Amino acid sequence: MSPVGSEAPPANGSSEDTPLVRTLPYSGWGLGRSKTLFLAHRKEPVDPAGFYSLIAADSVRQLQRYTSLTGQLILDVGGGPGYFRSAFLDAGARYVWVEPDVSEMEAASIDVPGRVRGSALDLPFLTGSIDLCYTSNVLEHVPDPWRMCSELVRVTRPGGLIFLSYTNWLSPWGGHETAPWHYLGGDRAAARFERRKGHAPKNIYGRTLFPVSVADTLSWARRRSDVEVLDAMPRYLPDWAKHILKVPGAREIVTWNLAMVLRKR
Repeated sequence: MSPVGSEAPPANGSSEDTPLVRTLPYSGWGLGRSKTLFLAHRKEPVDPAGFYSLIAADSVRQLQRYTSLTGQLILDVGGGPGYFRSAFLDAGARYVWVEPDVSEMEAASIDVPGRVRGSALDLPFLTGSIDLCYTSNVLEHVPDPWRMCSELVRVTRPGGLIFLSYTNWLSPWGGHETAPWHYLGGDRAAARFERRKGHAPKNIYGRTLFPVSVADTLSWARRRSDVEVLDAMPRYLPDWAKHILKVPGAREIVTWNLAMVLRKR
C-alpha cells in the first residue's frame, strides 16, 4: 500500500474546540522542560488533547535536531486519534498514521485524510516508502516488540530516520495506571487495581501491556546491521541525564521513557 496522497489535508487535525499546544513554554533541554512535561502527564486523563499536543510539539523539536521535516513523509505508528498530526504539518511534513483500534482513531473526532487502520506488527506500507517512522508509547503495548521494531526499519527508506520512544517496564510509570505496584508483579498490580476500582485497568498485563527493558532495546538496536544509533536518551529528562544509559540497573528505573533515534543504512 502506498501512503502518499496528493492532497494536503487541513492544518488543524482536531475539532475546533480542542486546545492545541503550538508554542512550547520552554526553550532549553534542561530541568524546566522536564518539569513541564512531567506536570503535563498528571493532566493527561482530563486533558488528553492538551497533553498530547504538547508531547507532539516537543517531539517535532527533538526530531529537528537530526533532520529537517519539511517535505518529509512521516508515519506515526500507533497514532491514536491523530493528536500529533498538527505539529508535524506545522513543521512542513506530510503525515499519515496507522492505528489498529477504531475507538482510538475516533477518540478526538478527527476526521481527515491520512488515517490507516493496521497493526504495528505488520505495517500496511511498502518497504522503504517512509522518510521518517515515528512511534511514541506503543512498544510496551505489543506482544512482540522486536517484530514491531523490525517493521519500523522495513518501511523506512535507506537514509531515513526512526524515532522510537516507549515507557520501560521498571520505570516508575512502567505499570501505567497500576504503577507503582507493578514492581511487585504485573498480575498482582492488576488484581489490586481491580479490587480498589471495581473494574480492570485499561492496560492489562500480559494482554495489552508487556515488560520491555532499556537493556533489551539498546541491545536489539546495536545488533542490527541495517540501522545506526544516532542517539539514545531518557525522553523527558535533561540532556545530561543520557549518561544514565551506561549504568545497568539504574537506567531501567531512572530513564522513565527511553527515546532512540536510528538511521536506516
